[in-house]
Amino acid sequence: MKFILATKEEMTQYFTEDGKCVAATLLNAGPVTVTQVKSKDKDGYTAVQMGYGTRLAKRVAKPQQGALKELGMFRYLREFRPDTNEAPEIKVGDKITVEVFRPGDTIEIAGISKAKGFQGVVKRHGFHGGPRTHGQKHSEREPGSIGSTGQQKVSKGRRMAGRMGGDRVTVKNLKVLAVDTTNNLLLVSGAVPGRRGTLLEING
Repeated sequence: MKFILATKEEMTQYFTEDGKCVAATLLNAGPVTVTQVKSKDKDGYTAVQMGYGTRLAKRVAKPQQGALKELGMFRYLREFRPDTNEAPEIKVGDKITVEVFRPGDTIEIAGISKAKGFQGVVKRHGFHGGPRTHGQKHSEREPGSIGSTGQQKVSKGRRMAGRMGGDRVTVKNLKVLAVDTTNNLLLVSGAVPGRRGTLLEING
């Protein structure tokens, strides 16, 4: 199982060998440092904790400072759980780079999507709104009826206006298009969640 942390850089175009133009996203991936290896016997589950990015020590909580004093201070700490319960063959202090990926690999990427604030039903759920004619004046983006009056309540799951975005999103079946080991760059097909600089978790 392959895994690494990355930040989103930008979207671009990529031309395949047969001349097709595909949308692609450029990621700044790793290197990451293994900070802890958890086992089922000791911790109750199997996982690998990784650190990515740098941070001033004064901005890191004291417990983390003690745990990471020999490895350095990291901006992000994330855990990856392998598919099996067997302990992975890596140890604390190992570094993982983009070299573990190859063009053509199928991966999945998880991250926090862009937050869009409080939005109406047209933008949030794709409602088409009310008609502009037939005696209606300001109903172009209104939600319309929200249910029968007999039940005297709003039905559970009713689509209404509210906060949009800012959710954890996982995109599966993305392809690795190119790998730049010199600059720690990864080019993947399609779009990934978040804005420029968003932290992403990559599983292969």
